[in-house]
Amino acid sequence: MWIPLLSLIARLGLAAVWLISGWIKFVDPSQTVVAVRAYQLLPEVLVRPVAAGLPIFELVLGLLLLIGLAVRAAAVVGAAALLTLIVVIASVWARGLSIDCGCFGGGGAADVDGWDYAGEIARDLGFLALAAWLTVFPRSPLALGPGSRARLSARTQPAMAE
Repeated sequence: MWIPLLSLIARLGLAAVWLISGWIKFVDPSQTVVAVRAYQLLPEVLVRPVAAGLPIFELVLGLLLLIGLAVRAAAVVGAAALLTLIVVIASVWARGLSIDCGCFGGGGAADVDGWDYAGEIARDLGFLALAAWLTVFPRSPLALGPGSRARLSARTQPAMAE
């Protein structure tokens, strides 16, 4: 009975993360370019397309989770994105770069240290835990998708034939 409620909390929490992150990037595309470039991982020709697509990707994931459509698929894709981000932040840390991750706006050169990167990785591991939960338990109340909708109660289910 409590699993669907926890799934609802995880779904709405993760939806908020993706929607806020995506919206901040969407309304400030030039700063998103700066943030993507700061990672020094992509050839310059890919920086702008990735910076343009990232906010849309995040907004779509957030909307799917918010309305409860394809929750398991959105959680799996979101988990893959979060794992990628964790690896990329660890890469920046290992290469000795000093940047703001740009996850929730900003980005680019910044005065940060290992504790900042550790905090960002820990935060993303928390978000990853929400995505993992939703991968295993995607059904929650108020979801629109048939594979994501939680049963209201045991009394509303047809009796099983014996």
